Amino acid sequence: MHILSITEMHDNLGPFPGVSGPPLYTPSNPFGNAFYGAGSGLIRGGLGAYGGKLFGSGSDYVQSNISKYFSDPQYYFQVNDHYVRNKLKIILLPFLHRGHWTRITEPVGGKLSYKPPVNDINAPDLYIPFMAFATYLVLAGISLGLSGKFSPEALNWQFVKGLMGWFLQVMLLKISLLSLEGEEAPLLDMIAYAGYSFSGICVAMVARIASSYSYYLIVLWICLCMGTFLVKTMKRTLFAEIRSYDSSKHHYLLLSIAVAQFPLIFWLSNPTGN
Repeated sequence: MHILSITEMHDNLGPFPGVSGPPLYTPSNPFGNAFYGAGSGLIRGGLGAYGGKLFGSGSDYVQSNISKYFSDPQYYFQVNDHYVRNKLKIILLPFLHRGHWTRITEPVGGKLSYKPPVNDINAPDLYIPFMAFATYLVLAGISLGLSGKFSPEALNWQFVKGLMGWFLQVMLLKISLLSLEGEEAPLLDMIAYAGYSFSGICVAMVARIASSYSYYLIVLWICLCMGTFLVKTMKRTLFAEIRSYDSSKHHYLLLSIAVAQFPLIFWLSNPTGN
């Protein structure tokens, strides 16, 4: 009798912790898993398609703007010795250039594209501006050393000064295009055209180191040559596709670009220890 009562008590305890009991019954839904799998598949597929379309269009937009404003950096370094020599002649002696100033196009992939500098003397490059800027810093250091003003701080100031002048030149060209409602030119084109000024500045600095008297004559000549080069380049290349043409405004902007070369080149070709 006593054993029987213990057995009945065990059966009535239920599934307490540490006591085994009959498993709980959970009714199965044959349609739940099917609907859940199908629903999650549709959601994943829809989100994947929308995300792919969103990121794809975003990637195309970014790529188109990069190619529009920055173009291909490798394009600007496709140069050789023949191109560099002839380009420097055009920059420093633009009055002797008897050829045309427009860039040459060629069909590439069903679209017209400009030929690289190695095949077109009027194409912009970044090799000459970068090499001229590096030479500008070396000549600035020599000039500061000869005048007894050389120091790391003074050379660092010349570096910052050169970048400021380059930036001002780029902004001058860009504002001129925007004033005439011209199309957006690639930024690297602007940097290249503005950087050509350092080629003339280097010549002026060599004259300053050699003879302070000849410096003023040579720097005036360099300013005149750089103004002529930029005016002809802007007129034939960057101003070639203007939406609305205003002759008087066009000429005033070109004149302002030429005149701006005088204070800019005088400022950059005069190293100071500040």
